Amino acid sequence: MEQFFDPQSIAVIGANDKPNAIGSALMDNIIQGGFRGTVIPINPHHETVRGLKAYATITEVEPAPEMAIIATPIATAPEIVRQCVRAGTQGVIIISAGGKELGEEGALIEEQIQGAAEGSGMRIIGPNCMGVIRPNKNLNATFAGGMPAKGSLAVISQSGAICAAILDRAAEEHMGFSHFVSIGSMLDVDFGDMIDYLGNDGSVKAILLYMENLTNPRKFMSAARSVSRIKPIIVLKAGKSQAGARAASTHIGAMAGEDAVYDAAFKRAGIVRVPSLARLFDCAELTAKQPRPAGTRLAIVTNGGGPGVMAADTLAEYGLEPARIPDEIMTQLGEILPPYWSRGNPIDILGNATVERYTKALEICLASREFDGILVIMVPQDLTPPEEVARALVKLVKRKRVPVFAAWMGGKRMAEAINILNQANIPTYETPERAVRAFLYLHEYTRNLELLSQVPPKLATELYFNRDQVFRTIYENFEHENLLLSEMQSKEILAAYGIPVNDTRLAATIEEVIDLAAEMEMPLAMKLVSPDISHKSDANGVQLDLRNEDDLRAAFQRIMDGARAHNPEARILGVTLQTFIAHPDFELLIGSKTDDNFGPVICFGSGGVFAEVLDDKALGLPPLNRLLARRMMEETRILPLLKGYRNSTPADLEKLEELLMRLSQLVIDFPEIVELDINPVLVKNGEPCAVDARIRLERVENGANNLHLVISPYPQHLERHDLTDMQMPLFIRPIKPEDAPLFVELFNSLTPTSIYYRFFSVVKTLSPEILARFTQIDYDREISFVGLDDREGEERMLGVANIVGEPDGKRGEFSVLIGDPWQGKGIGAKLLLQCLSIAQERGMEIVWGTVLAENRYMIALGKKLGFTVKQGEDPAEYKLTIDLKTAKL
Repeated sequence: MEQFFDPQSIAVIGANDKPNAIGSALMDNIIQGGFRGTVIPINPHHETVRGLKAYATITEVEPAPEMAIIATPIATAPEIVRQCVRAGTQGVIIISAGGKELGEEGALIEEQIQGAAEGSGMRIIGPNCMGVIRPNKNLNATFAGGMPAKGSLAVISQSGAICAAILDRAAEEHMGFSHFVSIGSMLDVDFGDMIDYLGNDGSVKAILLYMENLTNPRKFMSAARSVSRIKPIIVLKAGKSQAGARAASTHIGAMAGEDAVYDAAFKRAGIVRVPSLARLFDCAELTAKQPRPAGTRLAIVTNGGGPGVMAADTLAEYGLEPARIPDEIMTQLGEILPPYWSRGNPIDILGNATVERYTKALEICLASREFDGILVIMVPQDLTPPEEVARALVKLVKRKRVPVFAAWMGGKRMAEAINILNQANIPTYETPERAVRAFLYLHEYTRNLELLSQVPPKLATELYFNRDQVFRTIYENFEHENLLLSEMQSKEILAAYGIPVNDTRLAATIEEVIDLAAEMEMPLAMKLVSPDISHKSDANGVQLDLRNEDDLRAAFQRIMDGARAHNPEARILGVTLQTFIAHPDFELLIGSKTDDNFGPVICFGSGGVFAEVLDDKALGLPPLNRLLARRMMEETRILPLLKGYRNSTPADLEKLEELLMRLSQLVIDFPEIVELDINPVLVKNGEPCAVDARIRLERVENGANNLHLVISPYPQHLERHDLTDMQMPLFIRPIKPEDAPLFVELFNSLTPTSIYYRFFSVVKTLSPEILARFTQIDYDREISFVGLDDREGEERMLGVANIVGEPDGKRGEFSVLIGDPWQGKGIGAKLLLQCLSIAQERGMEIVWGTVLAENRYMIALGKKLGFTVKQGEDPAEYKLTIDLKTAKL
């Protein structure tokens, strides 16, 4: 990707001198931007362009340009890309529009472009894009005029128009950028590629996305989950259409619309989503200019009561209130403010506030550690010159511990003061509401980091699943071309995965109903069985609380009559007779659907016949653990009731968590399940029970490879028991998030020397962030195996080895950590060899690691396993490298 952002030479294909032509604008922007490399115009109809020699084709240029920009009609792009491949150019930006966004003909051209570049290693940005800007390299390879200021924000946008709007607004607000990428149709380079690249660039403080769609959701999720741990990713996702959702055959299908699924994916990845371009600007400004807030304790200093109330009301929308002012601070403020000041937060310093009063109030707030941010509000007053207050504020916040930002309300009278603040990197907002929301969005990222660092509780016992039974049920239905399972079959599948269901039996006639009822305990429920009627209640197909034979006969007749009236053509197979749970404490809806982008999506919320009307739901992506399941529940309005409200019986939340985890594993194991609707799950006396269920199937290819998932699940098939070379029993398996306590015990077994060998520094304790980094891994890009002693029932972690892959998957860095009591017993060799074997299977080519020269054990282990050992640039370090293309492990 470096060829796009630090090229030494650029070919502009379609360069010309025509006014208002894209090829002309590109040449002007590259040259006038101060690009320090070579600019090469390509145009067979010109001898020179902008005084530079022009070439007929890129193949005539030697040496080959590192980057080429195509600004000719898109129909010419496939042949030009072939020429770029022959020339050896490694990066191509296709400005031209007219690709798949215009239909089949354009899509065919994009396929031809891909075919022309296939196998060459060339990367392509576009088509239908503006290009890229990197201010600190004086590179403006776009047709948008003017070079933005240098800064720490990176922007990736699918829309060129949004790019232009952001650039124009940024100039007004004195915001700078590290990278600016118009990514276009994403024929090749996509959001995942760019996030990975920018995540590894130390000059990037935060990444802003304008997104319309995704081309590779799994790559995107992998990159975003990795990078969001180290820098904020803020997204504006356009398009919130629910089209098609209402046609779904289940409640889940109708409720889990496309936009809600994107929301769930962003939350899982730690991305902050904003709803509008204005909010994106607001977040960008605060992110670029101020430190991140550690909490939500906001001090509001204002010279007007009304604007202070507006700020407080906005906090209240998010369930918050202004920070409490400690007595000591109240006393200090009381000494410098008039007797009739607000004596609370918002801190109203009154309409006649002088510059001195503003300054003293702010000094007191800035000196306190009771606030996580300070909002300074000013409205026009004759006694308060806004420019002088702005200059005083600039002097005060040169060394800021918390974010300080301003809402300077007004028009022309405030313009100069706002400019003073912007030039000093103090964000300014037109209203208190926008200022507060920007602060809270930025805090959301801090909160995301805290959530990502939490350790999920370990299950008391391992969950058991009868996969063979489910496999047989699914493929027996495929043989009969039946894709919509009956309630009976659906419940059999749920029961095979440990999800509690009520006793359910099938009866085709009223006589069978009477016979079955004699074997069951009253009261009973009766439900219609028809493959042509999905929502039984709509057809009067659910009859409850049946206590005797008369009730059963009457209910059967009502169901038959209702079904025929609802759909005269419907196939009626009979009814189910079920145990009836009277007076449940709660009705819940739990299920899943397969989304076109993100694969299986889990849903939890309020259930029953009003589920869609109530629309109280939360979505989550598998795999789920206890912590993720609980977070889903926390997003719903019904959770406070489930915890027990007043004298009501609470639900067993741990059992609900476990139910969600079982459902998650079911859709992980069987991608053939594309919709699963359990509605309702009745909860009585704390116990959940599925009393109605529907499953829809589809045939899939490569289901066993988990390609239907955007987050790789725990690879259980890699677990194995083994012996070290010294015949020590060892349980080897991939690391899990729940292993955090075991990892801490392993760390505590290390001597200071072992810690130094592994971390290259003195580390006394493991922070939650570091612990999460080691145990909550992405199984797609990281290989990490632990060695355990499990002979006494309880697991003890003896060591861990891992390989962290680079984004392209071709190279990876290894590390090994063995507890001091178990060193020298062959554990490190076994674990590292297992990591190398998996890396080789995945196609990784080179694995390397840096080892301190004094760590003779690790150097010897490397040589034993076939690593080459060379002294590094620092004589105190050695670099160990193994070529997996030729290694015999």
